[in-house]
Amino acid sequence: MPPPVPEQLSTTIETLYRSESGRVLATLVRLLGDLDLAEEAMHEAFAVALESWPRTGIPNSPRPWLISTARFKAIDAMRRRARFDGAQKDLIAHIESRVNDVAIDDEEIEDDRLRLIFTCCHPALPPEGQVALTLREICGLTTEEIARAFLVTPATLAQRIVRAKAKIREASIPYEVPSPEELPERLSAVLQVVYLVFNEGYSAAAGTEVTRAELTREAIRLGRLLIELQPEPEVIGLLAVMLLQESRRAARTSPTGELILLENQDRSLWNREQIGEGVALVDRALSSRRFGPYTLQAAIAAVHAQAESAAATDWRQIVALYNELLRIQPSPVVHLNRAVAIAMSDGPEAGLTHIDALLEHGELANYYLAHSARADLYRRLGRTDEARASYERALALTQQEPERQFLRERIRQLK
Repeated sequence: MPPPVPEQLSTTIETLYRSESGRVLATLVRLLGDLDLAEEAMHEAFAVALESWPRTGIPNSPRPWLISTARFKAIDAMRRRARFDGAQKDLIAHIESRVNDVAIDDEEIEDDRLRLIFTCCHPALPPEGQVALTLREICGLTTEEIARAFLVTPATLAQRIVRAKAKIREASIPYEVPSPEELPERLSAVLQVVYLVFNEGYSAAAGTEVTRAELTREAIRLGRLLIELQPEPEVIGLLAVMLLQESRRAARTSPTGELILLENQDRSLWNREQIGEGVALVDRALSSRRFGPYTLQAAIAAVHAQAESAAATDWRQIVALYNELLRIQPSPVVHLNRAVAIAMSDGPEAGLTHIDALLEHGELANYYLAHSARADLYRRLGRTDEARASYERALALTQQEPERQFLRERIRQLK
């Protein structure tokens, strides 16, 4: 039986898994040519780390160590299987020679991530499978986290992932960035994936932290890679909205971890370098007149970023931008955000009318932010009983601990 792993080291390995497993997996797929085999080998490598690192210490470069350990674990597994299936021997020889000849280069490892995202977003896969598979296998989100993002059950989400992986295997989908001719039909799904990764990092679906910095950093890095590959307005707009949202990170929580709403944030803590880059990207994307929803969201974020305070924000411009966003990409969440902007522009009663309509029609009934926004408007109107009921509904729906603390405090403050 292996010795117990010290708690601090176990936590370090868990953190390393969350930040590095996507890169390790992507490189293993390139080396091994099989997603399932690569995934199995990656998990074995982390198991070896848990067993050996308490004795040897954490390597200076954990990522190459994990990749090297995993690829040889995969070859050993294939050799064992080959005893029962002689047809695999030639394949093993091919993979073994390829693996031994390939250097594990940091730049190549980074590019592997983008290759695998495009593989998972192949048009042969159904759209919901593309996004679910990429978020799970490349970006390290759990099945439960992705299910919450799509408002489906974990079992439904797991089936989407299984079917997508089977399709990649059956159709022999290549592991590569598509040609310029193939790129347009693949880009939309990739942008959606990157944006969903960013959103999970910007506002974690569950847990003790409001944000997950490793996910927002990774999404922004991928956004930059995509601009180099395809400098289209919507790619530029996506990077812009991520930078502008990320610029507020330092002001979104107190030193003790409490959530701070946009209107109460210390704007001197906002990252001006990210704001400057984001605003310039918005202007660049808008100038093309071929922009879409990501650019419009970036334009909204830019209005917030350039305002000196919540009161000084041009809410009418934000409502107008949401109107345009609804025209090209209608969704209940966009309707909700527009309703909040209307409340800031025209008063709480006006915003409440729109939120009530959304909830009465069953849209966003289980979306805690809809109930939280409704509660805030009731609070501003002095309708305490209705505010309390809506805050309690929001509290029952959210699994993010800082949000729960914030909602409990709002309920306590009601008189």
